[in-house]
Amino acid sequence: MTIAILYGGRSSEHEVSLVSATSVVRNIDLKKHQLVLIGITKDNHWFLQSEDELNRVLDDEKATLRIVEANDKAVHILPGNGKTSFSINGKQIPVDVVFPVMHGQFVEDGILQGLLESCEIPYVGCGVMASAVSMDKDFTKKIWEVNGLPVVPYVTYTKADISDSKKYDELFASAIEKFGFPLFVKPCNAGSSVGASKASNPKEFSMALMEAFMYDNKVLVEKAVNAKEVECSVTGNSVIETTAASKVTAYNPGEVVPTHEFYDYEAKYNDPDGAALKIPADITEEQMAYVKETAVKAYEAVNASGLSRVDFFIDKDNGEIYINEINTLPGFTSISMFPKMCEASGLAYSSLIELVLEEAIERFKSKNALQTSK
Repeated sequence: MTIAILYGGRSSEHEVSLVSATSVVRNIDLKKHQLVLIGITKDNHWFLQSEDELNRVLDDEKATLRIVEANDKAVHILPGNGKTSFSINGKQIPVDVVFPVMHGQFVEDGILQGLLESCEIPYVGCGVMASAVSMDKDFTKKIWEVNGLPVVPYVTYTKADISDSKKYDELFASAIEKFGFPLFVKPCNAGSSVGASKASNPKEFSMALMEAFMYDNKVLVEKAVNAKEVECSVTGNSVIETTAASKVTAYNPGEVVPTHEFYDYEAKYNDPDGAALKIPADITEEQMAYVKETAVKAYEAVNASGLSRVDFFIDKDNGEIYINEINTLPGFTSISMFPKMCEASGLAYSSLIELVLEEAIERFKSKNALQTSK
């Protein structure tokens, strides 16, 4: 089977994607599969990478995938051509399934999924709707609330809301009155804690809003919870179940213990000592069961498929458990929580890759079997 690994991309998580994709490339079964590496630059140009780039990262365990830009390797896409939708210089690049190993905007928000749907080619991960909804923290919380699932108290501001100085002052004061300090400010459509800040006073709150609005036009303001951070990996398909690959399964949760003030971008990716990872999480059996059960409900509520990581807060003061967010294309580096939690539950990294590839093909076949006209 020929697998196209897409990596890089336009989002602020471009560099994270290079590391995640490198780990996938090193752990995929190359006796069973052929790889096509397609690097996407920050300005959204797609380039086919040579076999030399693949061999470079396979031969050097310290190497990370790069994106070599060459005009004669520019990838073109012709929707509707199925497995031959990709080409360079008029020559088709046959692909059986696409594995997008990217994070953040322009990929995790349904944009890439829509392109691949129009190509009529199988791909790993959630579909258009689930991706778009799950990327938007505001809409995700609304869906979970409707389904009776616990979320951290929040308010959402848009740039339109704050365009008027008087309204800005009112909203600013309202959030402080509602939540007090500290509180968290996050872009609604960014991942890996990009643009997220913890504010402990009005000045920090104002600066946090300014930073968050640099990354998105909609911003979430949340009550800060004195929390234990727990994460749960989930795989499967919320809509169909034909084999073990599509059965929705939650794995034993892990715990993130940051050495920073909170688990920010620096702690996640730049500081090797930014956090301690405990798998399984240091929680009771009852809490463990509740987290797994709720992770499945959260996953199914947004019609997720393929894979996701559902993140929780457990309030250290009163034991309340809240869903924080869902990541439909979670970090796939060798030290990322998603694959490590699966491994701790008995699903090895290479087997995890096979599972999500199988689910992608099952989902594609099931959708293609549906009638599109009378």
